[in-house]
Amino acid sequence: MPRSTDPLVIGRVIGDVLDSFTSSVSMRVVYNNSSDVISCCELKPSQIVNQPRVDIGGDDFRTLYTLIMVDPDAPSPGDPNQREYLHWLVSNIPATTGANFGEEIVHYESPRPIAGIHRIVFVLFRQLGRQKIDAPGWRQNFNARDFAQVYNLGSPVAAVYFNCKRDSGRSERRR
Repeated sequence: MPRSTDPLVIGRVIGDVLDSFTSSVSMRVVYNNSSDVISCCELKPSQIVNQPRVDIGGDDFRTLYTLIMVDPDAPSPGDPNQREYLHWLVSNIPATTGANFGEEIVHYESPRPIAGIHRIVFVLFRQLGRQKIDAPGWRQNFNARDFAQVYNLGSPVAAVYFNCKRDSGRSERRR
């Protein structure tokens, strides 16, 4: 059986967070106007403090999208009992624009992993039209699949993820 070369499969995003899907819209995630997020890349917490720019493709600005950003490895990959931790939620984003043109439902919270390597996943869903999306009562134990079902979003149209681990530095305990 041939092995997949899809980074979302290799990184177990497909399976842990999402079911298999076919990407149909371009999505570009950029931190600090310099660090493009490419699946499997590694970014340090110090690089992701500020909300990224997320550009959405498409050809008709009347088409709307919802963006979620989750950490399926919270609080640690060995015991992800807060899977999926919701870092950001934006809805009603017009195609051909960016997340800053949508309605921020849950404010951006920068990932701050304390143990292990965390996958930080951006998922884009196409909406059937403008809709009201309610903020969840908490960030931990969010579920992308359930969320998509509740809001009738269907399968994702794009996803990308990066790996993130605690910055090493002076604040770390000496051995």
